[in-house]
Amino acid sequence: MKINRPFRISRVLVGRRLIACSLFLLMLAADPAEADNKTLTGHVPPAISEFNLHPVGPLQATSHLKLTAVLPPRNMPALQELLHEIENPRSTNFHHYLTPEQFDDRFGPTAADYSTVIKFATTNGWTVTGTVPGRSLVKVDATVADIERALHVHMLQYQHPTEARTFFAPDVEPSLDASIPILCFSGLNDYILPSPKYHLIPASEMSEAPRNGSYPYPGGGTLYMGSDFRHAYALGTTLTGSGQSVGVVELDGYTPDDITAYESTAGLPPVAVQEVLLDSLTNNPDNGDAEPPLDVEMAISMAPGISKVVFYRALASDVDGLLTEIAEPTQGEPRPSQIGCSWGYTTDSGTSNALMRLAMQGQAYLYAIGDEGAVPVYPNGPGGTYTRGAWPSDIEPYMTDVGGTDLNMNGTGASWASETVWPGSAGGILTTVPIPFYQEPINMSAVGGSNTHCNVPDVAMAANYILVVVTGTNGVQNYSPVSGTSCAAPLWAGFTALADQQSAAEGKPAVGFLTPAIYGICEGPLYASCFNDIISGNNTNSASPTEYFAEPGYDLCTGWGTPQVNLINALVEFGTPMFVDFNYTGSIQNGTYLYPFKTLAQGVSAVSNNGTIFIITGGSSSETMTMSKPMNISAIDGAATVGN
Repeated sequence: MKINRPFRISRVLVGRRLIACSLFLLMLAADPAEADNKTLTGHVPPAISEFNLHPVGPLQATSHLKLTAVLPPRNMPALQELLHEIENPRSTNFHHYLTPEQFDDRFGPTAADYSTVIKFATTNGWTVTGTVPGRSLVKVDATVADIERALHVHMLQYQHPTEARTFFAPDVEPSLDASIPILCFSGLNDYILPSPKYHLIPASEMSEAPRNGSYPYPGGGTLYMGSDFRHAYALGTTLTGSGQSVGVVELDGYTPDDITAYESTAGLPPVAVQEVLLDSLTNNPDNGDAEPPLDVEMAISMAPGISKVVFYRALASDVDGLLTEIAEPTQGEPRPSQIGCSWGYTTDSGTSNALMRLAMQGQAYLYAIGDEGAVPVYPNGPGGTYTRGAWPSDIEPYMTDVGGTDLNMNGTGASWASETVWPGSAGGILTTVPIPFYQEPINMSAVGGSNTHCNVPDVAMAANYILVVVTGTNGVQNYSPVSGTSCAAPLWAGFTALADQQSAAEGKPAVGFLTPAIYGICEGPLYASCFNDIISGNNTNSASPTEYFAEPGYDLCTGWGTPQVNLINALVEFGTPMFVDFNYTGSIQNGTYLYPFKTLAQGVSAVSNNGTIFIITGGSSSETMTMSKPMNISAIDGAATVGN
C-alpha cells in the first residue's frame, strides 16, 4: 500500500479508536490505481536469490536500453488446443498448418491492444523503434530513468557469480497498469550473454582424431566435411534440399569468403546466403566467432541443393523479434520450413509463444542442446540457465533438442560405420517443464529420466572432429577442427530440408515440428530402419559421475540416436496417414479422416512404404489380402478384426 501524502491527526485518540482511525486514513491515502496494477514475472534472474547476490551500484539513469514489449496471444486456450490437433495424427487438423496471416487473424493481439501498448511506451518517454505485422511485439529505446518510473523498478548492477563481469537487472519484477496488455519485456536484464555451442579442438588433440574423414588435417588425423555427412546419414538419396530454404539463428556476424572457401574445399556448389538483420543492425560485422560460418557450412553440407540459407541476426535482447521475423518475414526473405539454432540465450514467455507459432506454421526448430554433459536435474547442474543459458526450459515442448555423437566412417567419408556418445552431449530432466505428450508412452525412469517432466535430448548427430572455415579476429582465414552440438543442429536442419523437398514433390505439407513425429516413428516397428541406436558411451562428468549412459532405444545422451536415410520416407508418410472405417457409409472415399476408406485393402493399396493406416472405429472385416510393403496399422477406437 502506498501513501501519496502525509495526514495529520488533529485530535489525540486513544486505544482502539486511534487504531481504527489510523487504518481508515491509510485506506483513504492509498493510491486507488494500485489495486489495478499487475506484476509481470521472469525478469529478475533466479541467480540473485540463489547466490544471495547484492547490488554493487545502480545502472546509470541516463543509459539507454533496448527493450521488446511482448503482447500475449489472443485466445491462448484455443491456440494450445489447435497446436495439439495439428500434431495429432488422429485429428482432422493434423498437419493443416496455418499461414502467418491465418495465425494473426485467429490469435494475434488486436489493433486496439497494440495501440494501447504503443501509447504506454510513448507516454512514458520511450521511443518506439520497431513494430511487427502480427502485433505481437513493440520494440523500444528508453533511458534507465524512464524505465524505472514506468515499471516501478530500480535498475541495479550485480557481480556475476560465475563470470568476470557485472550484469544489470531490476530489483523487483516490473509492474504496470493491468489494462496494458504486456506479457513481458525482453532486454530488462543481461545476466545471460549469448553463448555459441562449439569448441575449437587444440592441435595437440588431433592425434586422437579419426582417419576416415575427407579433410586431411595438417599434422595428423582427418576432419569430417561436406558430403561425409550425407554419406553417413542420407546415403543413396538424390534429394539435395532443392526448393527449400534453411534458416540459421545467429547472434554474431560472419565473413562470406569463409563460406565460399568451405564450398570449394568440400566440393560443394555455391549456395546463396541472405542476411536478415534485426533490431536496428545496419551491418553484419564478423567478430571472429566460428559459430555463424559453422552453422551455414553444416546446413549446406547436408543439403547442398537448397535455394538459400537465410542468416537471421539480432542483438541478444531481441531473440523474440528474431523468431517473429522467421515466422512472418518482413525483409523479402523466404519463410524457412527448417531452422537451426546453436546459441544459448535468454528466454521468456515471448520466446515460448514465438516457437509455438513456428510449430503451428509447419516450421521445424532444431536446437543444439549444449556441451555440458549430463545435467541430472534442471536447473542446478553445470551449464544450467544460471550460467550460459543452455537450457531454455520454457520453450522445450516446441522444438527438437539435438545432442552429439562421435562418428566413425568406412573408407574416407564413404559410409556410416559406428557411433558413440560424444561426452559433451548435454542431457537430463527439465524439472520446470511437464512431460510432453509424445514422451508419455516411454518408461523414462528405466534410463534415468522422468515420467513426469521433460527429458532431453530428442535426437543427435555428429559433433566431433569437424572442419570449419572461419576468419579470426586477426583477419586470417583458418581451417579449424571443432566439436559441439553446434555442428549437429544445423546438420539436422539440412536433413529436414531433404524430407521437405520430398514432401513438396509429393504434394504434401512440410514435415513441420519434428519431435512428435520422431517419437511416433521410434515407438513403432520402423525405429531400427530409421535410426542408428547409439548404445555405447556416456555423458557423465564430475558433477554427475553415474549419469547418463547410452541405452538401447531412448537415452539421455543422444535421445533416439542419429538418422538413417529411411527416416526421410517415414517423416513424409507420417504426415499423411490413411484412415479406414469399416462402418463408413459415405460415397466419397479418399482415405482422409472425414472420408475414410471402407476396407483395409483400399488403405493397404493407397498407403506408401512405411506409411500408417488408422482404423478409426471398432468392428470387423472378413477381407483377406497380401501385403508386400512395410506399413503401420493401428486401431484407435476399439478393437478391429480383419479376416476370418
